[in-house]
Amino acid sequence: MKIGLISDTHGLLRPEALDALRGCDHLVHAGDIGKPHILEALRELAPLTVVRGNNDPQEHWPGVAVEQHLRLGEMGLYVTHELADVPEILPPGTDVVITGHSHKPLEQRRHGVLFVNPGSAGPRRFKLPISVALLHVEGRQLRVEFVHLL
Repeated sequence: MKIGLISDTHGLLRPEALDALRGCDHLVHAGDIGKPHILEALRELAPLTVVRGNNDPQEHWPGVAVEQHLRLGEMGLYVTHELADVPEILPPGTDVVITGHSHKPLEQRRHGVLFVNPGSAGPRRFKLPISVALLHVEGRQLRVEFVHLL
């Protein structure tokens, strides 16, 4: 299974991001969406899980939660926009935590849980890279691939 991870689009969905996510079995947008057309375009590619970011006010995004916990295959995923909002005690069965917000790609393990930030796929911020990530899942094996867009 291949899960596409995208965050911090801030209203800009680059064609390169869509190309990188094409062929994924599921997509996750980790917040700071910006505009509804972003989610519409992503939903055309694959089933989508999305959370609101700090720049996505609830009144503009009714029904979009600030956190999600889901199972894909054998993996439990917890999604929220800011790393600071990840609870110290994760929901049972969480194997992967997906966040955004910092605009910095990140892959690290904490207490046996994989933490991934795909970086920002939206407007460039300072000199940070523009990227998405692909989470390759084979049974219980996980591999993260960052795709730098520009």
